[in-house]
Amino acid sequence: MKRLAEEQSGEVDFHIFLQWQASRWMQAAQQSAREAGMAVGLIADLAVGADNGGSQSWSQRSEMITGLSAGAPPDLLNTRGQNWGIGAFSPLAPLRAQGFRSYIAMLRSAFANAGGVRIDHVMGLTRLWLAPEGGDANEGAYLRYPARDLLRLIALESWRHRAVVIGEDLGTVPEGFDAEIKDAGLLGIGVLWFQRDARANFLPPAQWPAHAIATTSTHDLPTVSGWWQGSDIGWRTRLDLLMPGATDAQTRADRDEDRSLLWQALLDAECVVGDQPAADAPQDVIDGAAAFIAQTPAPLALLPIEDLLGLEEQPNLPGTVDTHPNWQRRLPATAETLLDHVDCRRRMRLLQRTVHAKNTDKTGRKP
Repeated sequence: MKRLAEEQSGEVDFHIFLQWQASRWMQAAQQSAREAGMAVGLIADLAVGADNGGSQSWSQRSEMITGLSAGAPPDLLNTRGQNWGIGAFSPLAPLRAQGFRSYIAMLRSAFANAGGVRIDHVMGLTRLWLAPEGGDANEGAYLRYPARDLLRLIALESWRHRAVVIGEDLGTVPEGFDAEIKDAGLLGIGVLWFQRDARANFLPPAQWPAHAIATTSTHDLPTVSGWWQGSDIGWRTRLDLLMPGATDAQTRADRDEDRSLLWQALLDAECVVGDQPAADAPQDVIDGAAAFIAQTPAPLALLPIEDLLGLEEQPNLPGTVDTHPNWQRRLPATAETLLDHVDCRRRMRLLQRTVHAKNTDKTGRKP
């Protein structure tokens, strides 16, 4: 490895330069955000693993899994499972003997220029689905990790950096894991589509968890517009990703019922008024959803840029590679003008007004 670095010193130096520039600009962006009054500012993303051909894998080979790839087993949204093509730390490596040195360095790098960190697939801290590299996700198995140690180190580094931590706890969640991350001080993610009771009714805002952020959707799920119009069903039908035994007609009939349930929940929360809009008229639903999540007891309400702009298509469809344009669609404006869109401004006002009302007592003072 040392010889490779010496022989390819120009290539190595180039990538070090790029990393330095990225770090400088992230630091500047975070400073600007905080100076502008943002309490948290940037929230960085910590991936579940690293490319098997990347620098971490070849420079710390003894600590990384080889020949296996991280992923997820089949579930309700991904009936074929997922193989992400990335490696991860090995729980059999001398992590404890080395004081979790590489793991801590990774955490500190993530916290360095941000007010918070989102941990992708946070269930991987306790168990991670691993399949043969290049193989089918169904051929995988779970490998367990020292979750207590890993969670305590996250809590320590988040305290040292004065930063929040959000764990993406969506998918096949081990029993008791929600309580485990709550006890460690990590926030989970409460998504509108999944906050339901035993009869599939959407939970009112007051019944959402207070130890999770509230959001309308995520990059792996339908946008509000796409869900209301059933665009996600069309994609899943075309790509044969519906649940086993499900048909397009039955799935769309179920969505009709879900639309009525969502509209009723928005009405009950006084986030909308009037009759239920048609399936091809999602604008009022998007506005209502923005106000709805802001009423929850969540410490942070997040409205994805796709829902802020009312876009129909979701950025990513898990379980696909080249059959869906993942991360390829351009947003409708430049970064400088994106938030000036009239719909975007209206939804930001809805979100801000509702949050302000929630955090102000009857005398008009903030508690």
